[in-house]
Amino acid sequence: MEDRVEVFLGDTAQITCMFTVSDSHDDVIIQWYMITKTNVRSRIYYGDRNVQVVDRDGQFTDKISVNGMGKSSEVVLTIRDVALEDELEFICQVNGLSAGNMEGRTMLKVFASPDRPNIEGVHSGISVSKNNPSKIGSCEAKNGYPRPNITWYRDQSPLQNTPGEVSVVTLVTKESSGLYTVQSDLHLNVVKEDEDSFFYCEVSYLVPGGTKMTETNKINITVHYPTTSLDVWVESPKGRVKEGDTVEVHCRANGNPQPPFTFMHNMQELESELNVLVLKDVMRLSSGNITCTSLDLDTHEETVGHTELFVDCFKHKDIKLYFFVKNQQQVGHNHEVERHLLDISNFFNKSKTEKLGVQNYSAPLRPPEIKESADTVLEEVTDKFLNLSCHARGYPTPVITWSSSDESQILKEVSHRQTEDGVLSVVSVKVTSDVTANCNASNVHGTDSFLFSIKAIVQTTSSAPSTTVTTVTPVTPPKRVKKEGSGVIIAVIIICILLLAILGSVLYFLYKKGKIPCGRSGKQDLTKPSKDSTMVEINNDNTEEAVLLGVNGDKKPPSDQGDKYMDVQK
Repeated sequence: MEDRVEVFLGDTAQITCMFTVSDSHDDVIIQWYMITKTNVRSRIYYGDRNVQVVDRDGQFTDKISVNGMGKSSEVVLTIRDVALEDELEFICQVNGLSAGNMEGRTMLKVFASPDRPNIEGVHSGISVSKNNPSKIGSCEAKNGYPRPNITWYRDQSPLQNTPGEVSVVTLVTKESSGLYTVQSDLHLNVVKEDEDSFFYCEVSYLVPGGTKMTETNKINITVHYPTTSLDVWVESPKGRVKEGDTVEVHCRANGNPQPPFTFMHNMQELESELNVLVLKDVMRLSSGNITCTSLDLDTHEETVGHTELFVDCFKHKDIKLYFFVKNQQQVGHNHEVERHLLDISNFFNKSKTEKLGVQNYSAPLRPPEIKESADTVLEEVTDKFLNLSCHARGYPTPVITWSSSDESQILKEVSHRQTEDGVLSVVSVKVTSDVTANCNASNVHGTDSFLFSIKAIVQTTSSAPSTTVTTVTPVTPPKRVKKEGSGVIIAVIIICILLLAILGSVLYFLYKKGKIPCGRSGKQDLTKPSKDSTMVEINNDNTEEAVLLGVNGDKKPPSDQGDKYMDVQK
């Protein structure tokens, strides 16, 4: 006999009993027994050459039949409509008179394939910041026999129980029918990459002669992770933004879910809907920085993103401008219209105006033009700070950048603002040495640049000679000279002092030699000083002594001079 016979639930099972006897087959007695669940041996069939009887009131009374009795050395027990409780051990006993008794055993195995398994993922988002594994989904296989097995997969890789990372919880239920229902829940510590992963279950179950497997549908989970950066861009209109357009600015975070956003335009907070900022009827002055800020509701951390909005003047699109007259006088003309494009509505608000005509006008686009500064060469004491201003005009509004001939020199922008006709940038530079700063303005139509030359002044001290000579001749005040440096000024002062000293020496020498006459007779009346007399003041050691120079240029004390005068009168 076979060790086991396998059959699906509800099918027909056939158990074959083969034997050999030396006596006539007519003398053979066949009996079939079963071993109950309580391990009791119970007969279910008896047969010889005269009688074939199925035991009454038994489990198999109406389900079994035996074929081949008395005609061969093989008998077959047939069990119809096999049930789960029929999974028993069956014994075939052969009595052959002189041969004695012999028996064989066969185990009947019953199988039931489970229904198609179901899988269901969690509907809420799963945060990567949780410390313990979170439930990913549930898988269920119903009505299987024997009990089916469930294995979880992530992207074709099986998941096994791993402390702190993966947890699989299995619940087995035996139904009243005797069939099994198996439910398996997967818990996992998710990471950001799991948002692109697929999860599914594989159900394996036994069948007659082997094992079968079936897979569930694949599911995807929602992973929540914090925002680390923001993308900000102008969604509409595509391309250049022109005056009068409606602009849509979008903001998107790289986290999930999208956090609440706050928009600021030129440092002013604006209302927005979800992640969209709408600016209607933009003007050229609407150009500037747009900031999007997000707030993480779990960590309360802020993330900031930026974009620049450039609003162009009217280009490739003619606009109709109306000219008006008031009291028979024209209101506005082309130059005013060009200068006040943003205030064009003012023309329509004037009272008692009459339409005079219509003219097509296209606002001009211009390359950058930097307004030249009066001071191109600047001087400053070392280690002091100097502010440089650069004002550029053009359409669209130019972008200003600064550079320095000294790469180690830092030009820090302290102000940057839009003006009525362009943009103004102010930088601060610390003077450490002679350096050249370059302001560069550019837009899509060209560039312009302007150079500032900065000279560093080194502070020094010097002492002048203690003796000075001053003449009473008129002195013309020096002209105001633009500073070229402290060294030059000191050199000029020294040269002037030397010239005055030389001049005094020459005059003294000429008087002494008599090259410069003092009167008609070579003598002079000292009571009346001549117009040609020269007064020389000599300062020495902080004392003053006034002397008169005579004809011979000798230095005389006052008493001697008086005596000489008396001699002349005689």
